[in-house]
Amino acid sequence: MSRDLSPDLETREKSPESSQTERGRAARRRDEGRTLVPEVREVRPREVPSKEARTVLYDRYRAYDLRESEAQTLSDLGKFRVIAADDLAHFAYVRDRARMEQEATNLTRLGLVQEKRVETSLSRTTRMYTLTKAGRRALATSERMPKGQEIYAGFVKPKEARHDAELYRVYHQEASRIETRGGRVGRVLLDYELKKNVNRELMRLGREKDDLAKKQEVAERYGLRVVEGRIPVPDMQIEYEMPEQGMARVNLELTTGDYRPRQLAEKALAGFTIYSHGEDGARVRRILNDRELSAEILSL
Repeated sequence: MSRDLSPDLETREKSPESSQTERGRAARRRDEGRTLVPEVREVRPREVPSKEARTVLYDRYRAYDLRESEAQTLSDLGKFRVIAADDLAHFAYVRDRARMEQEATNLTRLGLVQEKRVETSLSRTTRMYTLTKAGRRALATSERMPKGQEIYAGFVKPKEARHDAELYRVYHQEASRIETRGGRVGRVLLDYELKKNVNRELMRLGREKDDLAKKQEVAERYGLRVVEGRIPVPDMQIEYEMPEQGMARVNLELTTGDYRPRQLAEKALAGFTIYSHGEDGARVRRILNDRELSAEILSL
């Protein structure tokens, strides 16, 4: 999704086609030998704690006696900011809609979660959930989140909320691919946090912020690449551990029909794994093929 970016992070709209083709060939050479994991058609179901399993979270002087599954829901909302009700029931409760509704209602009653209807098209709305400030505070003091995990609360603009809610689905599909290889998923970083971190690092460079070598050091620090002098930032980055290999990162981009060819080319050159809705996938592949660029493209 394209958001407002700083001058150093926004998409570059003018670049020679010949240089882009050369960079595409270089990207393919860099990726030679990399084993791509097959697309996951069926996401691994997450184990839902029993109704009897309970935990206590604290917000200042108040204690919340919750089911373990309710605490997991708070954790998911903290990582992804917003989650659609249908997706929460599907992934967090393994299609147990009745239990999801009951527990979401309880979390809302306790003031930990907020529910809102968000317009998804001219004639459709969907229910979405987010943490309240109290929910964020209770989660932040619980030590339930991976070290360094950003915790989000509150709704954003409707268009961004729709896109961010879909990232929850992207996450579960990619997490299944990681776990299929024996990996263990850790921290999740959304584009908000990545942009903030990268921009802060660039500002610290002062007059050297346009130095390509310095910029590459910043990009590598965050698992990113420099493309045409800029640092493209993905919609989401997942950190994970592989047996005997240590920590790794994967950068994920959820494209839409609004993406221009140059934007798609930039995402491919940045090495992002691209997720697309079925109707958009063919267009993405065609555009990248025309530019002799390769990328891992998966259907959402």
